[in-house]
Amino acid sequence: MDIRDKVILVTGGANGIGRGLCERFHRDGAKTVVVTDIDIEKARIVADSVGGVAYELDVADAVQVQSVVADALAKFGRVDLVCSNAGIGGDEGCLEVANESWQRIYEINVLSHVYLARAVFPSMIERGGGAFMITASAAGLLTLPTAAPYAVTKHGAVALAEYISFAYRDQGIETFCLCPQGVKTDLIATPEGEPESFLMAEAITVEECAEAVVRGLESGKFLILPHPEVGGYIVNKATDYDRWLGHVTKMRREILAAREA
Repeated sequence: MDIRDKVILVTGGANGIGRGLCERFHRDGAKTVVVTDIDIEKARIVADSVGGVAYELDVADAVQVQSVVADALAKFGRVDLVCSNAGIGGDEGCLEVANESWQRIYEINVLSHVYLARAVFPSMIERGGGAFMITASAAGLLTLPTAAPYAVTKHGAVALAEYISFAYRDQGIETFCLCPQGVKTDLIATPEGEPESFLMAEAITVEECAEAVVRGLESGKFLILPHPEVGGYIVNKATDYDRWLGHVTKMRREILAAREA
């Protein structure tokens, strides 16, 4: 996919990876970048910097998603690419995490992609096609050792992207799934707000992530891996699951011990 002259909508566009995508698309000649975020003030700052337009959007609200997409379509006539990028880290742990917290992260990290696809696919299909990228995570392929809600919902996001890919390919929808490992954003932090060392060690910048996205869109490959080594980790996991589980168990012990030290 060529970014030039495309109308692109990005959720979670005010910060982190989303901001990096908006800025990169603008530099690469996008016609319009639609910046959506629950933080409208920051979204406006990004939109102003890229000559785009900002919308306040809680992606967990299906009615809001439908309204924003409808307004963007009315203004610009089309949306060529959607980057369904908004997501949250959620609480650490598993059984001790409150039901309400599980529900909120599920709504944002999984259902938001459903709401967005439901809102934008009819117009894309009518026009003969479009592109849809879900920002998942390497945790959706490999599992995060310390936070079940994040790992589970990112697995769900990957599965949803896979389903959309084979279910809507014949209707002209090109689907991508972005699965970075560590990216230098506020999402990489301990419960105390400090950078998570095991992720920061090989973390990339949002600009490097955006570069990987552009290259991935151009190649047409479904899975975009800004950290290429993740591909090898997937193979190792599938080849010997028990060994992989043992490795992650050891990693979890080391992470928790480092936090206590």
